[in-house]
Formats: sequence, structure tokens, C-alpha cells
Amino acid sequence: MTSLQDAAASREPLLWVQLLGLAAWPLEALGLLLLLAGGDPGPFPLVERLFCWGLGALLPAVLLWRQPPDPWSLVLVQVPLRGRREQQLRLSALPSSLGLRLGAAAGTLPLLALVWWADRHGGIVWSLSPLAATPRLVVLLICGPLLALMLWQWQQLVQAVWLLTRPTSLWDAPGPQGREQPQGQRLNLGLPLLLLPLLSSQAPGVKRPIEPVPTPEEGPAQTPPLGSISAPASSVPIETRPIPSARAVASPMAIDEQQPPEDGQGSDLNQQV
Repeated sequence: MTSLQDAAASREPLLWVQLLGLAAWPLEALGLLLLLAGGDPGPFPLVERLFCWGLGALLPAVLLWRQPPDPWSLVLVQVPLRGRREQQLRLSALPSSLGLRLGAAAGTLPLLALVWWADRHGGIVWSLSPLAATPRLVVLLICGPLLALMLWQWQQLVQAVWLLTRPTSLWDAPGPQGREQPQGQRLNLGLPLLLLPLLSSQAPGVKRPIEPVPTPEEGPAQTPPLGSISAPASSVPIETRPIPSARAVASPMAIDEQQPPEDGQGSDLNQQV
């Protein structure tokens, strides 16, 4: 038997959820106490307790002995058959041992003790019972489904522990046992709406090592030959014409005396003056 950390099914989240079913037993036991407190005990309280236990625990135990509960069912919802992974199908097809069935059926004994205790101490919370002044038979019939739910949770807990401790060699080997599960071999309850991803196998707080990015190998720098150097396409040719100096720009332009004036009345103005 392997440890839970090395188990083959440890990555299935629904198996870990099944382990939490036993945590609801205290609240369900309190509900059973409130329900049994509503009806007054009859002339044969022993027979009434055995009737309630047989209806809610013994009969479901006989049914679950013939058809064990499906590990991928949570009573109200379940994983659809077409959406199940190969690993889930192989785990469901594992043959149940006699010890597993006896351990699952052993949950009826603590339920008998619970019914006995709740019926004897029900008068303490009589004023808080939602079924106050209700006939005794009606109270016993209402307590039956609650006991059946507690038995279902117990059997799912035992089965989840058994599956989590199975070695990988029992289900990882190739074979027809995963896909050829007989119809009606397990009891499937709930709507097919549950789809959960696998749990990560990486431990929390552990970061994956960052792989270095491969870079091209750098060789010795090679100087290209002089003849192969070419000017860039975007270079602008430099003009070789000399730039005029500041003195040449500032000198006045020489005017020819024989050049006629631009204004045609220039000579007339000179004669008048």
C-alpha cells in the first residue's frame, strides 16, 4: 500500500471532496435530534427505533452492497459518463474487495447508536423541533432519508480512502477494464453536470526553473574589406562648391552708369531740380 502522496488517484479532486463528507455528520446528527424530538414516543420505543434504523440505514446498506456508490457522484450532481477521463473509468472499474464492502457496510452500526441516543434525548430540544406535535410515524419516515444520506457519505469516504491508496500498477496498465464497465455495476445519483480539472502535481511554493534563452554563438569580429564598403542608400551627397564668404555677401553690387533708370521720368526730374 502506497502513501497518499504517491497514490495514483491523488490528482482527482472529487476523491478529496468525498473525504469531507464525514465533516457533515455533526450537523446531520443535530438535525436528526431535532426531527426525533417532534413526535412523542409510542408504547414501543424500541421497535420504533429499530424501524427507523432499518428503513434509513439497513435497507440502503443492502442496496449499496449489491451496487456500490459511484465515486464520481455527490448525490445531487455527478460527473457525466461521456465526460469522464480514462483514469476515472479505470478507477471505477477496479474490483471491490470483501474488506472494502465490509468496511462500507459497517457504517450502519454507528447510525444505530445515533438513532438510539437522539430518540432518548430528543425531549431536551422539543421546543426547537420543526416537527412539533407531528405523528410519530411521520417523524420516523422523515428521518429515514437523512440516515440514508449519512450512510452514503460514510461509504463514499471509505471508498475514497481505498482508491487513494491503490498503487499505480492496478489501473495504469493497458487493458479493457477501463472502458468496458458493465452497466448497473455502480449506483450513480445526481445530474451529470460536474466537471473538475485534475489537480496540479507541482508542490505549492515551488517555482519552475527558468530556462535560458539560447543565443547564437559569437565569433571573432571580422572586418570587411575596403572594397566592399558602400555608402548607405539614404546618404546625401555633399556639395563640393565653395560657400561664399561673409565679406563677399556684404559688398555692394556695382551699377553700370550707362544703364538707363528703371523710371522713365528720371531725366526730367533732374532738369527741374
